[in-house]
Amino acid sequence: RRPPIVNKTVLTVDDSRTMRDMLRLALTDADYSVIQAVDGVHALEVLQGAQPDVIITDINMPNLDGFGLIEGVRRTDRHRLVPILVLTTESDADKKQRARAGGATGWI
Repeated sequence: RRPPIVNKTVLTVDDSRTMRDMLRLALTDADYSVIQAVDGVHALEVLQGAQPDVIITDINMPNLDGFGLIEGVRRTDRHRLVPILVLTTESDADKKQRARAGGATGWI
């Protein structure tokens, strides 16, 4: 068994309850702390009181999509360097480029 990950927190952002639950289960099983948001607006609110080590976000969400979230996070001094991974079923090269240009670290 691997040693536990100490004090590593992941913010997951997805409007799908199923995806949030799946991510929470997988990440907590891997000894991460997980905080969750239902869309980009909610995520930016959560980030006012949290300092995650990584953010995993969907692209297609109501209120504020993943692109808007990425740009919003990158505009803040506090979270500017936090890695952001995009987890989506989207495979369009233009969308990947848009996410990278906005500041996403990777695409899953």
